[in-house]
Amino acid sequence: MWKLLKNGNKPSLLAAFVNLFLGIVKAVAYFFTGNVAMFAEMMHSLGDAANQFFVYVGSALSKKAPTRQFPKGFGRVVNLVCLGAVLIVGILSYETVLEGWHQIQHPAESSKMWISLLVLGIGIVMEGSVLLKASTEIAHDAGMQANPITAIPKAFTHLDSAKPATKLVFMEDLVATSGGALAFLAVIISHFTGFLQAEGIASILIGLMMFYVVGVVFLENARGVIGETDEEMLNHIAHLVLDDPNIHDIKKLVVLKEGEFLHVELIAEIEPTLSFAYVDDIRDHLVELILSQKNVSKVHISFDEDNGIQEWKHISDRPEELK
Repeated sequence: MWKLLKNGNKPSLLAAFVNLFLGIVKAVAYFFTGNVAMFAEMMHSLGDAANQFFVYVGSALSKKAPTRQFPKGFGRVVNLVCLGAVLIVGILSYETVLEGWHQIQHPAESSKMWISLLVLGIGIVMEGSVLLKASTEIAHDAGMQANPITAIPKAFTHLDSAKPATKLVFMEDLVATSGGALAFLAVIISHFTGFLQAEGIASILIGLMMFYVVGVVFLENARGVIGETDEEMLNHIAHLVLDDPNIHDIKKLVVLKEGEFLHVELIAEIEPTLSFAYVDDIRDHLVELILSQKNVSKVHISFDEDNGIQEWKHISDRPEELK
């Protein structure tokens, strides 16, 4: 278990500790100030801490080697954990919106504005640093170099190729950082203009942003649990296979996402007169080639005799570069 945990998603673990610390600090600040925007941020931080810790554990368990009882491995555990994690966020999102609506209907003045601003400012900085780390990891997974200025834009560009756990951290801390800034602004408006409903509006907006994360992450991980094809890699591997002069056609090719990894199943058509030893050499070459591709962890290849009919149609133009 300890060896598995060491291979867990590091941004998730960092985010869990950062949000736990911020959740406790914001809870203390809310106790002394009664600020509704601070309540929203407290709920957000505690919810993020809980689900990001579960995501870290799930990402570690997903790397467990296949067993006799579970021969296909545990890759989709991380998707299951992410589904459970967003349910926690969904419950807290509802409570956040409800508290904001109560503040709009029955506005109550908060106190000790500078405590609220100080705590929110610390939260923005710390959550922003986690967001930056997750962005850098996404850029790295995409095979790109990133600095603090370019990391976040590059993460947006390559978000679809991010690992499920890292993507969850990125989206949650993007909402957390922007939500902190929104709460910061609401406290200032409420204090200097007397428009006390500003804190309630900020709380509702933060809750709605949390709901957005719940929806996006839930749908993506539901597809992962069911089993989703990586279309880009499918096309790429098809080109690699058909570039081999011994392969006449592809009868079946599946590139399935299993958590953070890809599993490939291939049935290729070859000349029926080839010797068993020669066919075995072809297989060894293709297995080595496919395993060298990004995130591919398992390859199963079998052969059938060429029937003279070109069956493989799932090939578009070759991409210039596969990130």
